[in-house]
Amino acid sequence: MIDSLIDKIIGMQNPTCVGLDTHFDYLPDEMREDISTFEGASERIVEFNMNIIDKVCDIVPAVKVQVAYYEMYGYEGMRAFDYTVNYARGRGLTVIADCKRNDIGSTAACYSSAYLGKTDVGGKILKAFPSDMLTVNGYLGSDGIKPFLDDIKANDKSIFILVKTSNPSSGEFQNLKLEDGKYIYEKMGALVSEWGKDSIGKYGYSEVGAVVGATHPEEAEKLRAEMPNTFFLIPGYGAQGGSARMLKVCFDERGLGGVVNSSRGIICAYRKPEYRGMNYYDAARAACLDMQQDLLGAIGKMGR
Repeated sequence: MIDSLIDKIIGMQNPTCVGLDTHFDYLPDEMREDISTFEGASERIVEFNMNIIDKVCDIVPAVKVQVAYYEMYGYEGMRAFDYTVNYARGRGLTVIADCKRNDIGSTAACYSSAYLGKTDVGGKILKAFPSDMLTVNGYLGSDGIKPFLDDIKANDKSIFILVKTSNPSSGEFQNLKLEDGKYIYEKMGALVSEWGKDSIGKYGYSEVGAVVGATHPEEAEKLRAEMPNTFFLIPGYGAQGGSARMLKVCFDERGLGGVVNSSRGIICAYRKPEYRGMNYYDAARAACLDMQQDLLGAIGKMGR
C-alpha cells in the first residue's frame, strides 16, 4: 500500500494529505442552521466531507479521517466516519484512519480487524471500517503491534506508528533520555524500523511508517537519518505552526519519504482572508494547490 501512495504522490507531484477532522462548528453557518441532534450534525458533516473530497480528489493523494471528530457525535457520528472512509476510497484517495489504536495483543487484534482486516460473523467475512492505513500507538510494546503487522501483510495495508508527535508537550515523555544516551523517541524509531524491515517496497520504504511532526525539525532530521526505510506521516503543518521549510528534513534526496497532513488549514480555508468570497469546497481546493506549491518549493520535484 505504501508504494501505491508514493505512486500517487509522484504522479500528482503533491505530498498533501487532507485531514478530515470535521467538527460541526467548522461548517458554514447555513449548514448548521436548525440542527440540534447528532443525526442532523452527522448528515451535514458527511455532506461537507463529500463536497471537499469531490473537489480535491484529482489533486491530492490521500485523506486522513480523525475518528475523534466523529465519535463525539455518538453512533450517528461513527456512521458519518464510515461513510466518509468509503466515499473517499471510492473517489480513488488513499484513506488513513487516524485512530491511534493499541492495547494488549488480543484487544489490539480487534482494533486491527476493524480498520485493516476482516471480521468473521457466522462464517461470513465482513469489513468494518475498510481503511488503507491506520495510525497506531506503539508505546505498549511489540505484543500490541504484532496483530497490526499480521493484518498489513495479509491485506496489503500500512500503519503509521507514533514516534515523535507534533504537540507542544510531546517532549515530556518522548524526549526523555535513556541510559544509553538515546531519547525515547529514537528507541521507538528503532523499533518501528525493525518491525518494518520485512515489508520494504520498490521505493525503499516499508509498510510500517512513523508519525513524525513537522513542528520538531531537529528531531525529524535525526529520525530521517536513523530510519532511511521508514515513510513518515507528517502532522503539524499550517495551523499547528509547522512550515514547508521545517519539514523538508523529513524527505530524502529524491523528494520522497513523507505525506504532509493539513486539516483546519484546508477544510476551514474558506474562513481565511486570502480565500474570502469562495465557498468552502472551492477554498479547500485552492488551499491544497497553494500547499502543493509551498511544499514543492521546499522539497523539489518528487521522484527525481
